[in-house]
Amino acid sequence: MTALIIDDEIQIRRLLRLALESRGYGVRDADNGRLGLQEAAFCRPDVVLLDLGLPDMDGLDVLKSLREWSTVPVLILSVRDEEHVKVSALENGADDYVTKPFSTAELLARLAVIQRRHHGNDSPELVVGPLTMHLDRHEVWLGGEPLKMTPTEYAFLHALARHAGKIVTQRQLLREVWGQQGDGQTHYLRVYANHLRKKLGGRLILSNEPGIGYRLLEALPAGIS
Repeated sequence: MTALIIDDEIQIRRLLRLALESRGYGVRDADNGRLGLQEAAFCRPDVVLLDLGLPDMDGLDVLKSLREWSTVPVLILSVRDEEHVKVSALENGADDYVTKPFSTAELLARLAVIQRRHHGNDSPELVVGPLTMHLDRHEVWLGGEPLKMTPTEYAFLHALARHAGKIVTQRQLLREVWGQQGDGQTHYLRVYANHLRKKLGGRLILSNEPGIGYRLLEALPAGIS
């Protein structure tokens, strides 16, 4: 597995290299956007860690250029914590967004999630921890027991499970579940998120990223925090 780091801070590149190499990644790096795009084309990495504050071009422009020809998983690393920046990154093809400073343990866990999702197959089943969705039969099972769901609840859960571990923006959810008539109706999301939390019973975590979107996560085993 090869990781490409595009970041102008040498200390961050060194920290990331140590963390990634400890997990068996080969690491390439670049200190500006144009060099980063050249490296991505040359080495075809398995994952890209991209800073938004690059010296020669905006990181969002790097992301847009990359998405013109590649589906490689991209994890944004940035000090920029504004809601609209995160939404823009996610809607332009980022797989996840981590704000600096960050925990290397969390970073590596996020990388593992987006790579599992990226390398998944086209199975008629979606599995997230104890949850299994049989897509061909529109059935949902939780811990081996069938789970009754309305069509809207199923569509909402499906949208989250397909991107398990990743933030799905409010706009993406509304359009996927309710179509164009859902634009701006964020109260739909709050209502159905509460429905799903009750039905999942704590076996999975449906987290809210305020003003941005929702994320479906596997619950940690008892005793781990």
